[in-house]
Amino acid sequence: MLVKAIRAHLAAHGTAADGRLFRAANGGRVRSTEYCNLWSTARAAVLSEPEAASPLAEVPYSLRHAGVSLWIKSGVDPAEVAARAGHSIAVLYRFYAKILKGDQGRSNRLIERGLAEEG
Repeated sequence: MLVKAIRAHLAAHGTAADGRLFRAANGGRVRSTEYCNLWSTARAAVLSEPEAASPLAEVPYSLRHAGVSLWIKSGVDPAEVAARAGHSIAVLYRFYAKILKGDQGRSNRLIERGLAEEG
């Protein structure tokens, strides 16, 4: 569904000169205030009242953060997560270190499995 909507948008509007999918009316970058206003309208349109009143996807970045967090917690290699997120491993660890802490049992199992495979 999303791919179909993006393709329709591309067919109708093309991209900006620098390749961006969305641009402001004057052709420049969409300002965060405009984007946030649109985001609030979209949340109200698709979420139930209790969901809209909650912090669920409160800001657009919430979705990106949730996706990156899921990849990390799922055990995807940090270098791959950083590449998919579009930043360095240093940035990944700086902003997502708290997600990596506190799961010593899982870490121990991974290490034990690795040792067993080597032996």
